[in-house]
Amino acid sequence: MTPDTVIALYSASKPLTATAVLQCVDDGVLDLDAPAAEYLPEIGEVGVLEGFADDGAPQIREVRTPITTRMLLLHTAGFAYPFFDDRYRRLVGDRHYPDVATAQKASLMTPVLFEPGSAWNYGSNMDWAGLVVEAVRGARLGEVLAERVFAPLGMVDSGFVLSADMDRRRAAVHMRRPDGSLKATRIVMPQEPEVQMGGQGVYSTVLDYARFLQMWLRNGDGEGGRVLNADTVDWAARNGLVAEQRVTPLRGVDAVITHDADFFPGQPKSWAYSFMVNDEQAATGRSAGSLGWAGLANVYFWIDRTADVAGVWGAQVLPFADPVALRASLDFEAEVYRAR
Repeated sequence: MTPDTVIALYSASKPLTATAVLQCVDDGVLDLDAPAAEYLPEIGEVGVLEGFADDGAPQIREVRTPITTRMLLLHTAGFAYPFFDDRYRRLVGDRHYPDVATAQKASLMTPVLFEPGSAWNYGSNMDWAGLVVEAVRGARLGEVLAERVFAPLGMVDSGFVLSADMDRRRAAVHMRRPDGSLKATRIVMPQEPEVQMGGQGVYSTVLDYARFLQMWLRNGDGEGGRVLNADTVDWAARNGLVAEQRVTPLRGVDAVITHDADFFPGQPKSWAYSFMVNDEQAATGRSAGSLGWAGLANVYFWIDRTADVAGVWGAQVLPFADPVALRASLDFEAEVYRAR
């Protein structure tokens, strides 16, 4: 791999989509606390999963609290992923819903696990947030990102759809075998998806993604123009959860896709718009209050606005939280701080 190798970002796509949402707020066309169904009626059809009947049918009730776009950004709406939750794995395994990897609209119609707004749970929230952007802007998410995020940042190798040149430079996703070796797969994100999945579907390079991270260091300013208002970056880069909402470790329930994952174990974490926040200084040197997250194929990044440094480490390896890749990313991060 080289710095211009094209990689699948998977969940590192989420902050890109969150930026498009925040731009809608900057432009006064989106109220984060209004029911998201005002912009996207389909999300109003989602109910709360209360269990499964004797015949295996999911038991779903109506929500009492409408899902808002703020909940989607903060992962407090109640959505999950089938590789991090047994109930969602059952919903998909029993074919009540397609897997999110298919990028079908039906895959997002899964019920939420709790009353919206009452807890934190990592899931398909940002795919829904991307659809809110599409409804507000009247354009596909890829077009919005290309015009309003990628262009002003000079991100020429980023998008949902692979150009011929990007495809030639694309790294294959590899699977870690039990003996530690790697085997290439043919996994490629859907190129003509029903939904351009804002939580998982973007391809990019580490150089392009570094430009995006620098924008958050520069208070929303990009080399080719402003992307976000400075005051928006200020509040969006802070914890948005309330006292009863806690970021919890991710428990893998599909060993092919992911290991258990917990960044900086034993330390408290919160959530911003839409990044994890480490509430205490990390052993790597990352300052308390920094932003960060990851992508499923072991892509890791952070934004330390206190120390004015950001970084991205990109692999294309499954399962997620691969011990070799994760250790290398943390070593890289620590070396960046030692070299400052």
